[in-house]
Amino acid sequence: MRRAKQRPEQADHLSGAATNPSGLMDLLGVAAVLLEADGRIDMWSPQAEELFGYARSEAVGQYAAPLLLNPEHQDAAITLFADVMETGRSWAGAFPVRLKDGTTRMVEFRNMRLTDNLGDHYALGLATDRNTLRQMERKLALSDRLVAQAPIGLAVLDTELRYLSINPALAAMHGVPEADHVGRGFRDIVPGAAFQGAETVMRQVLASGVPVVERQVVGRTAADPDNDHAWALSVYRLEDHHGRVLGIATVVVDVTDRYRAAKKADQAQQRLRLMANGSARIGTTLEVERTARELADVVVPDLADMVAVDLLDSVLRTGRPELDEGPALFRALAVKTAYPTDAAQAIVQPGHLTTYHADHPASHCIRTLRPHLITHLDSGEISRVAADPETGHLLAQAGVHTDMAVPLIARGQVIGVMGLARARNPLPFDEDDLTLACELASSAALSIDNAVLHQHIRNAAETLQRSLLPQLPPRRPGLEVAARYRPAQVFHEVGGDWYDVIPLSGDRTALAVGDVMGSGIPAATTMGRLRTATSTLADLDLDPARILTHLDKITRDLDPYIATCVYAVYDPHRAQLHVASAGHLPPVLVRAGERPELLDLPTGTPLGVGGVPFETTTLDLLPGDRLVLYTDGLVETRNDPIDERLDDLLTLLTKPDRTAEETCDRLLRQLRHPAGHDDVALLIVRAQPLATAAVASTPAAQHADP
Repeated sequence: MRRAKQRPEQADHLSGAATNPSGLMDLLGVAAVLLEADGRIDMWSPQAEELFGYARSEAVGQYAAPLLLNPEHQDAAITLFADVMETGRSWAGAFPVRLKDGTTRMVEFRNMRLTDNLGDHYALGLATDRNTLRQMERKLALSDRLVAQAPIGLAVLDTELRYLSINPALAAMHGVPEADHVGRGFRDIVPGAAFQGAETVMRQVLASGVPVVERQVVGRTAADPDNDHAWALSVYRLEDHHGRVLGIATVVVDVTDRYRAAKKADQAQQRLRLMANGSARIGTTLEVERTARELADVVVPDLADMVAVDLLDSVLRTGRPELDEGPALFRALAVKTAYPTDAAQAIVQPGHLTTYHADHPASHCIRTLRPHLITHLDSGEISRVAADPETGHLLAQAGVHTDMAVPLIARGQVIGVMGLARARNPLPFDEDDLTLACELASSAALSIDNAVLHQHIRNAAETLQRSLLPQLPPRRPGLEVAARYRPAQVFHEVGGDWYDVIPLSGDRTALAVGDVMGSGIPAATTMGRLRTATSTLADLDLDPARILTHLDKITRDLDPYIATCVYAVYDPHRAQLHVASAGHLPPVLVRAGERPELLDLPTGTPLGVGGVPFETTTLDLLPGDRLVLYTDGLVETRNDPIDERLDDLLTLLTKPDRTAEETCDRLLRQLRHPAGHDDVALLIVRAQPLATAAVASTPAAQHADP
């Protein structure tokens, strides 16, 4: 048999190609046998040696039929061979072959006639084990069905990440037909930025050979361009049996339902945390403005990009909403944005009054007592949430695209509105957001209403308290007098602290400072009754201890109130002070040139306890000496020991002041806690020579305001 001579370059090419042979031929073990026209074996491949058991030297030159077939099969085989050689038609099928060891094996044949350049005919037989072939066919068929019918996405990509094959499930996920995938790159099919990370993972797997399993990818494809979907991506490298890298295979599972369920659960957790945060942070004080700011701090930025909290002005003025036929008048309490934005200029700033047009969401809330949600704000609807065209332009420029207004309802009455908007956050408000906002608004509204009620009660108590405090007489013989009253600033209501300066016969002066335990209008009323009783008893010219005994009985009749009190009488002619205490902090005596001292008085029990007698102490009060009477709000704090605070008081009193007025102001400025947790009554007198006494005091009412 003559064969054409190869050119050198062809030989090199074929030699190079042979270094990477196909593994499929090896798996099948395809044997090649060439027969001459008379049926003798002319060529015998190594695979034929393995398949049939005969070495080349044992087969070449032998007639194929007697060598390979049992006698009962030889005639049929010769007939088929003759037909192929005569007609040139190929024949394929299975035939039982006798192996060298005497066993029989079913072999799958592909027989065809070959003609050389001289016109001579040969028969080429390609053979493989039938069982091996059927097993391979079954595997291929099964693989094809698995790929085609699998509900998960499967694809093979080459080393340049171009698609070689893809199954229908992945094509449907991408929204691109199967045929349009082949030959195109991964990023050509899914160009979105969300898939950049997936491409990076694929290249890493190509380089390292380390597979990646279930890497979550979230993005949008042509199959559903308006909504996010989630996929679990697994990637592994493909190599042939020689280790040559062929590309990668990807397995893609659509986990959108799981992703959305997890996202919804996470949102629910966030809302629960926001509610818990609101419960802890809103309503920590009884201050209206601070409560509104606490509400704003909770919702921004976790719920909204910007928020405004407005209260009906009538609620602040009268404690109840007053809605007539005209537009509601609001006072802005709090404004907050999650980031600097010009949209803040479109929101009414705290402290200012405003009204809203009839179509504004705030007006809707006031009319209906129901929240108002605008999921998508287009250019035509911006005017609905803006006070005027200019503010509407600012909101549009800032990108405000969704809005909701929630009424602040307390005890069945609307007292204000909370307005929320989003601009930078791309998600529109939904019904869950509205429900959360309503929950927060409901809690805050009750706290705000309580703060408003407290403010009105506090104002009434403070007014009553001030009305019950005395107007200091412009002159007292032998005394310079100064006094101050400061109500509590936060947390507590107005208390029952008081002072009094009572003129007595013989140029004497009665001095009193007291503190009714409790707060609010009842405490102020009790204080007024005790002060009236003190003034009445003072006219009887009784000893200070006797005065306190009578006040104790009166206080017991005012059950459950208890009070502390210091009562003193100064006689300028004798330069003597008679003083008694009912459970009160000790007065301070400041003598010229000496260190201030706390008077060592029999403390006594508070008024209203009863059963313990009071004692009067007499001491000298010479010209230039100062006496400081005060309530516990001046020196007590929540964290400092009272002894240290009293030492601070004595230290401050070592510095001389020109007037008792200056001493009052300095003590309040340097001693009183900045938060003003308790009210304070302070009375300071300075003894003067009787002949030149000219009291330069100012009426206490002029110094009562903070």
